[in-house]
Amino acid sequence: MIGRLSAAAATMLCAASAHAAEGERIDVTGELIDTWCYFSGVMGGPEAVVGTAHHTCAMWCAAGGIPVGLLGEDGEVYMVLKLDGDDAANGGDSFLTLTNDTVEASGMHYARDGINYLVVSEVRSNLGIPNETHEDFGVIPGNAIPDAVVDDVLAEAE
Repeated sequence: MIGRLSAAAATMLCAASAHAAEGERIDVTGELIDTWCYFSGVMGGPEAVVGTAHHTCAMWCAAGGIPVGLLGEDGEVYMVLKLDGDDAANGGDSFLTLTNDTVEASGMHYARDGINYLVVSEVRSNLGIPNETHEDFGVIPGNAIPDAVVDDVLAEAE
């Protein structure tokens, strides 16, 4: 009985491994983003955590181990597992130098449990950081400051 269970378990593991290894080569153009701020909403809506307005925070998050994502032009987010020959998985200096840049990338796409993953084999071009500034969104998104504090500041300004 144990032999049959072991054989069945081995078969299931092989099938799961084969399924997990399936992927497709894709080309994606999009911005490398800080996934914590993007998904949590801690800094405001998704539009407030892209471009130059969020560049420094995204660098700190990437340096601290927060997974880097690639926000495609179609709005799809890919968790970047590896980037263009960088030996470190989702980390390293390559991420820090490209954070918030819009890139054209090619790599292997994997999807599991509703999450997209991307192993980038080549960054074909770097289009730079989108020109969204703090003037567009403010240094701290308005929804991060309690209304009572905003009212006090406005009252003092009058």
